[in-house]
Amino acid sequence: MSEIKVNKISPRTACGTVTLGDSGDTFTIPSGATITNSGTASGFGATGETSWDTTVKTTGTFTATAGVGYFLNTTGGVITVNLPVGAAGSSVALADYAATWQTNNVTVSPNGSEKMGGIAGNATLDTEGQSVTFVYIDGTQGWVNVLDSTSNVRGPTFVTATVSGACNTLTTVCTNYKVATFLGPGTFCVSCAGSAGGSNTVDYMVVAGGGGGGAHGGGGAGAGGFRESPGTASGCYAVSPRGAAPAVALSVPVAPYSITVGGGGPGGCNSGGTQGSDSIFSTITSTGGGYGGGGVPSPTIIGGAGGSGGGGGGGPGVGIAGGAGNTPPFVPVQGTAGGSQAQPIYAGGGGGGAICAGANAVGGSNAGAGGAGASSSITSASVQRAGGGGGSIQPPSTANGAGGAGGGGAGVNSPGPTMAGGINTGGGGGGTHSGPPGAGGAGGSGIVIIRYKFQ
Repeated sequence: MSEIKVNKISPRTACGTVTLGDSGDTFTIPSGATITNSGTASGFGATGETSWDTTVKTTGTFTATAGVGYFLNTTGGVITVNLPVGAAGSSVALADYAATWQTNNVTVSPNGSEKMGGIAGNATLDTEGQSVTFVYIDGTQGWVNVLDSTSNVRGPTFVTATVSGACNTLTTVCTNYKVATFLGPGTFCVSCAGSAGGSNTVDYMVVAGGGGGGAHGGGGAGAGGFRESPGTASGCYAVSPRGAAPAVALSVPVAPYSITVGGGGPGGCNSGGTQGSDSIFSTITSTGGGYGGGGVPSPTIIGGAGGSGGGGGGGPGVGIAGGAGNTPPFVPVQGTAGGSQAQPIYAGGGGGGAICAGANAVGGSNAGAGGAGASSSITSASVQRAGGGGGSIQPPSTANGAGGAGGGGAGVNSPGPTMAGGINTGGGGGGTHSGPPGAGGAGGSGIVIIRYKFQ
């Protein structure tokens, strides 16, 4: 056996071709030898491993090369792969680059009359996260799938979102969580819905606008409805009882979510007030607080129903009722009922709060206090919201009802700043005794807060 030792073999002409041996020859690579490919290999067929082309293929049609694997991104549309002419042992591998084959499929087309698994026809790949390896066997079976992964094995992903609207903010808390706070209308725009391995749900707190208080012995208004998730999606923070089962965290598919923050209802002038407005995020709607009843005979002397109910007006009559809370009904409940009025002195009932009902006026000697609101640390600091407004009483008594903790306005003999429900608390407005031009306290505006894990 003769032996030639050289350091390099080059073609005679520049960019020419070097041919090793003749057809039918065999070249043996001895044990321990290493062949390093710094260029492009083609025509070798299966060699026990696939050379992957990391230039991602997108929409359209292309012809695969034997021995090469391809990443196919069908985000923008379907892809067709034409297989090369089959040669025994040739292989082609395909992988779902963006986990979108279930939406936009991949068509695999054999060359000419060649077959796919014994059938002359195209194959369709339509499984999310799929990867396959085809090997050409012979003219009977053609290309056969010898390796098929239908598991979408990917690293964890998390919710990604932005916030729009004046005065609305997106802040980071506890390192791994973001809190979107909406003080007014805006958009929560989700660009990545996350995954089960990371996080794909969000927690929320949605508080509606409080109702307006009644006038002339008026009742305190009900707080805006208070709805909250259980806090399971975004870390361990303290939720209110309104986050109890069956409340759940929300999934947020990629989309813009329009946020509505309810305004507080105006107070009544010698009559009952006005119901607050609803707050809305996705499928969660919290109802505006019920108005406080007026102190003179009118359709509004009975407290209004709402997220929490308004207190009954302190006008003529006995035991004028407060309005119902949790109207319309949700489970868990979004609020409580308002208290009733009392005689012989005009004394209005307190408005219901998120946690406690409004107090009844007592024997004409005390107006009812507003019910307490709910506390949550969804922003990392515990804040109480959605307190009911206090009822008012006829002078000379000054035993007006206190506003409920969490933004409820106080009942007063004459109009003043303490009557209004707290801004962005959903607190109910307090009642007042003064007739025209005095008016009951306005309800406080609501708030929407969304919390999620982002890393």
